[in-house]
Amino acid sequence: MPKRILSGTVTGDQNEQTITVSVQRAFQHPVLKKTIRKSKTYRAHDPKNTFKIGDKVRIQECRPISKTKRWEVLPEA
Repeated sequence: MPKRILSGTVTGDQNEQTITVSVQRAFQHPVLKKTIRKSKTYRAHDPKNTFKIGDKVRIQECRPISKTKRWEVLPEA
Protein backbone atom coordinates (compact mmCIF):
# COMPACT_ATOMS: atom_id res chain seq x y z
CA MET A 1 0.00 0.00 0.00
CA PRO A 2 1.45 3.42 -0.92
CA LYS A 3 2.39 5.87 1.79
CA ARG A 4 0.17 8.93 2.21
CA ILE A 5 1.64 12.33 1.39
CA LEU A 6 0.14 15.50 2.86
CA SER A 7 1.08 19.15 2.50
CA GLY A 8 0.73 21.76 5.19
CA THR A 9 2.26 24.64 7.12
CA VAL A 10 4.77 24.38 9.96
CA THR A 11 3.19 25.69 13.18
CA GLY A 12 5.86 24.63 15.69
CA ASP A 13 9.60 23.92 15.68
CA GLN A 14 10.54 24.04 19.37
CA ASN A 15 11.62 20.42 19.75
CA GLU A 16 14.84 18.91 18.43
CA GLN A 17 14.36 17.10 15.08
CA THR A 18 10.57 17.55 15.26
CA ILE A 19 8.14 19.96 13.67
CA THR A 20 4.39 20.35 14.08
CA VAL A 21 2.55 20.59 10.76
CA SER A 22 -1.02 21.85 10.35
CA VAL A 23 -2.81 20.26 7.38
CA GLN A 24 -6.06 21.77 6.13
CA ARG A 25 -8.70 19.96 4.09
CA ALA A 26 -11.90 21.23 2.51
CA PHE A 27 -15.03 19.18 1.90
CA GLN A 28 -18.68 19.77 1.20
CA HIS A 29 -21.28 19.19 3.92
CA PRO A 30 -23.54 16.29 2.84
CA VAL A 31 -26.82 18.06 3.70
CA LEU A 32 -26.12 21.79 3.67
CA LYS A 33 -23.78 21.66 0.63
CA LYS A 34 -21.57 24.26 2.30
CA THR A 35 -17.79 24.03 1.98
CA ILE A 36 -16.21 23.29 5.36
CA ARG A 37 -12.51 23.65 6.20
CA LYS A 38 -10.98 21.47 8.88
CA SER A 39 -7.40 21.31 10.06
CA LYS A 40 -5.40 18.65 11.82
CA THR A 41 -1.90 18.77 13.27
CA TYR A 42 0.78 16.14 12.77
CA ARG A 43 4.20 15.76 14.36
CA ALA A 44 6.85 15.11 11.71
CA HIS A 45 10.52 14.10 11.83
CA ASP A 46 12.90 16.83 10.63
CA PRO A 47 16.40 15.37 11.17
CA LYS A 48 18.38 18.50 10.18
CA ASN A 49 16.10 21.12 11.81
CA THR A 50 15.82 22.94 8.47
CA PHE A 51 12.19 24.07 8.60
CA LYS A 52 10.89 27.04 10.57
CA ILE A 53 7.40 28.30 11.50
CA GLY A 54 5.42 29.38 8.43
CA ASP A 55 7.21 27.15 5.90
CA LYS A 56 5.16 25.04 3.49
CA VAL A 57 6.19 21.37 3.71
CA ARG A 58 5.16 17.96 2.43
CA ILE A 59 5.08 15.07 4.89
CA GLN A 60 4.95 11.32 4.27
CA GLU A 61 3.85 8.41 6.44
CA CYS A 62 6.66 6.37 7.98
CA ARG A 63 7.37 3.89 10.73
CA PRO A 64 6.80 5.08 14.31
CA ILE A 65 9.81 7.19 15.32
CA SER A 66 8.54 8.12 18.79
CA LYS A 67 5.33 8.06 20.80
CA THR A 68 3.70 10.76 18.65
CA LYS A 69 5.79 10.90 15.44
CA ARG A 70 4.54 8.81 12.51
CA TRP A 71 5.41 11.23 9.69
CA GLU A 72 8.64 12.45 8.08
CA VAL A 73 9.37 15.57 6.07
CA LEU A 74 10.01 15.01 2.37
CA PRO A 75 13.12 16.70 0.98
CA GLU A 76 12.47 19.80 -1.08
CA ALA A 77 12.47 19.14 -4.81
